[in-house]
Amino acid sequence: MTRSPSTPSVTKRNRRAMLASVFGLALAGVVAGQFIPPANTPALAQITTSQPANTFSFADIVEKVSPAVVSVKVKKDIGDQQMAMGGEGLGGNVPPQIEEFLKRFGFGQGGPGMGPGGPGGPGMGPRGGMGPKGERPVVGQGSGFIISADGYVVTNNHVVDGADEVDVTTTDGKEYVAKVIGTDPRTDVALLKIDNVTNMPWVKLADGAPRVGDWVIAVGNPFGLGGTVTAGIVSARGRDIGSGPYDDFIQIDAPINRGNSGGPTFSLNGEVIGMNTAIVSPSGGNVGIAFAIPSETVKTVVTQLRDKGSVARGYIGVQIQPVTEDLASGLGIKSAEGALVAQVQPNTAGAKAGLKAGDVVVKVNGEPIKEARELSRKVGMMKPGAEVQLSVIRDTKPMDIKVVLDQLPNEQVASRTNTPQGEDDSAGNKDMPRLGLQLAPSKSVQGAGGEGVVVTGVEPNGPAAQRGLKTGDVILKVGDKTVATPKDVRDGLAAAKAENRKAVLIQVKSGEGVRFVAISLEGKAKG
Repeated sequence: MTRSPSTPSVTKRNRRAMLASVFGLALAGVVAGQFIPPANTPALAQITTSQPANTFSFADIVEKVSPAVVSVKVKKDIGDQQMAMGGEGLGGNVPPQIEEFLKRFGFGQGGPGMGPGGPGGPGMGPRGGMGPKGERPVVGQGSGFIISADGYVVTNNHVVDGADEVDVTTTDGKEYVAKVIGTDPRTDVALLKIDNVTNMPWVKLADGAPRVGDWVIAVGNPFGLGGTVTAGIVSARGRDIGSGPYDDFIQIDAPINRGNSGGPTFSLNGEVIGMNTAIVSPSGGNVGIAFAIPSETVKTVVTQLRDKGSVARGYIGVQIQPVTEDLASGLGIKSAEGALVAQVQPNTAGAKAGLKAGDVVVKVNGEPIKEARELSRKVGMMKPGAEVQLSVIRDTKPMDIKVVLDQLPNEQVASRTNTPQGEDDSAGNKDMPRLGLQLAPSKSVQGAGGEGVVVTGVEPNGPAAQRGLKTGDVILKVGDKTVATPKDVRDGLAAAKAENRKAVLIQVKSGEGVRFVAISLEGKAKG
């Protein structure tokens, strides 16, 4: 499925260009169901205040909820290899779309400042040094919070991705080994479990969404300092920052810094309204723009991770696009809202239900669809096998179509062994010409169709970006060879390089149609 702007007044492309030109994006990361924690102890969210009249303080709330907020320390066996990684998690294991921002502003591998940094990246976060042989050094830290008395802990996927051991430390200094139950890279949610505990302090995930302007309190472990509290307001909702297909972030202005990743943001009644995951910043430090994953997303993802260790998502099998004013006029509909079906893939739920190209989906189960992206999010929140009612406009006439959802094909199972959502076109070969792209087979990406290789990420200053390639484009041929996998693309580049060509001709399919693009092969892949 294609994406659409998160607001009608600013296009997604313009918004991303604005963010990319001003800020670097530093990491601070849906389905049906609800996580119901054991009831043997009460949540810490039941706040009663004792402060004097005519005064205002967050102290009572903080005192109640802080015991459930933990520091997450990530460890990894490194053998005889010296390794130092700055920032959160294991460094470098970040979504490719976010990594583009980091690289552009020098926060990537080996870069300066406070970015996550791969091996060799200076960073400003805690470093993992070499201990005695066989020990697992700490190579990253983040935050998390306990959501049940029996020790379930929520944090970001990018904090624990690739870890051999995860330790959590509570505010009273107690340290526990936690195991990773499951992770979901698409929403950047991870679920941990502390075994053999029954009376842990815990906090409740809020059932409803906050309003813009509501006070919020963030608690976490910035820069490895330990429990730190900041406050602010909800600045916006429904933000799409380009980190994944299900972006629906809450924007807050409470100061969030590196190490806050995975930490909770609380409402004034002590419920978790979001999990802190990313910041926009030119330096890696707080500038008052931070993003949190909404509690309803966390709750539904955690439910499946707890029950199955993975996340299965609903799938219709259609390619969609936004409804512009021109399209609305051409379709004979009154408003530029909804999701226009551009293509229905054969033998999918949508095809079986009778959806057709040209249909405009305006409601899902009675809930309005204002933009195309909302359809992707709503369907992704549902389980495979669920029956949904789509209200569509076909040939200017409204009609309802019932669809029994398939499972998103080739879904990357949410586990510690996940591969990235896309492969780099050079795949680590320093002698291989590279385009600056993240690639995946089109068949494995929702809405990309069945042919070619889809672009899942574009390095802003790479050769492909300079020729206008963008996320969602599909590469059909490299040279005169049809491609179906990222390896086919690499082989085509290598063949052109072996023939001493200065450029390679690539056939690309995009929203504008099919075209050929010539990309220079001068130089080698960057490390």
